[in-house]
Amino acid sequence: MNITIKKSHLEGSLAAKPSKSYAHRYLIAAMLSDKSCTISNVDFSDDIKATLNSIKSYGKQYEANDIKKSVTFKQGSNINLNPIFSCNESGTTLRILLPIILTKYENATFIGSERLISRGISIYEEILSNIKFKKTSNSITTSGSLQPGIYNVRGNVSSQYISGLLYALPLLNGDSTINITTNLESVNYVLMTLLTLKNFGIDIETNIYTNLSAMKNFRICPDIYFNIKGNQKYVAHDFRIEGDYSNASFIDAFNYFNNLIFISGLNGSSLQSDKIYKEFFDKLNDDFCYIDISNCIDLGPILITFAALKNGGCFSGTERLQIKESNRGSAIATELKKCNANIDVFDNEIIVKKSDLINPNVAFDSHNDHRIVMSLTLLSTLFDIKINDYQCVKKSYPNFFDDLKLLGANIEYN
Repeated sequence: MNITIKKSHLEGSLAAKPSKSYAHRYLIAAMLSDKSCTISNVDFSDDIKATLNSIKSYGKQYEANDIKKSVTFKQGSNINLNPIFSCNESGTTLRILLPIILTKYENATFIGSERLISRGISIYEEILSNIKFKKTSNSITTSGSLQPGIYNVRGNVSSQYISGLLYALPLLNGDSTINITTNLESVNYVLMTLLTLKNFGIDIETNIYTNLSAMKNFRICPDIYFNIKGNQKYVAHDFRIEGDYSNASFIDAFNYFNNLIFISGLNGSSLQSDKIYKEFFDKLNDDFCYIDISNCIDLGPILITFAALKNGGCFSGTERLQIKESNRGSAIATELKKCNANIDVFDNEIIVKKSDLINPNVAFDSHNDHRIVMSLTLLSTLFDIKINDYQCVKKSYPNFFDDLKLLGANIEYN
């Protein structure tokens, strides 16, 4: 299906959607507790549904309430024979859950879209030498059990591998250490994992906090380690998921184009790395500037689109855009070039030059990527636009276009 968004004036208030990243983390932590608890303010996007389906395959029972936006976990868990974990297109589900599953099941199968499987689990294949992996175009089968020990992990591929190990290793009958062997990118996602684990009673010794200044300034990363005691227990607690800065960025961007939208429910002291979007929008609004997005890679498409509509910009740390739901750097550049945008895409840098955008009078393609679609809607501040296959927003923000309509957007479904 296609959607047409006509040039409109947007105005009103909107509650921030729940953080998808925190929802994954708290739901998985609750799965690992023997006691009952409730995780509230959960948005049931396709990615979160993938995690919930996998939690059920793990053997944990729960009740999901779409109206109350809550998930209540029951006490205890079961063993499922030959479990299959359906991850759909969620990299977070696959990469965080995989080592956890290896603490309980010696044989398991993970299924997902061809794009997800092709994105791979390279770090686990490197460091889990005792695990056998068998892959097809849409599945990964594992054989073997996770063992305590010393794990040397590259930190410049995806923080999800580190998070997965941080969840799993405390469950083992022995102590472990994770050593980060490269610069640690997306450090805030690791901090979010550590906070979640702490809230569920898991104790991890690390030097990451004393080295945050160096990492956030993107200098050479010091040697980061995590010492993890085995035989720990997850202690259940009720938690409410905070608002999502990542999804808020797509709405807040409209405020820089003569719209008036107030977004409530965002935690000002949040650890979310995408919280920085406001600072980046301000810089791009003022002039051409240089921005490193290696610690907030999901902001790439909206920042590139924003720059194309404003004064241009140079974005470094873009390499990991290639391994997302689409090759996001090339995808957003391809679509914006339809409007006469001047964009050069390199391996780890994207340069957007200031140019006069024109109405292409052709439809934009979604590339089956939710962040590409939501970023392209910003073009409706200039002219009417049409986007093919817009439904992929269900992956993270199912009600995105409903919210735009509430704010006054003139939208037609074709």
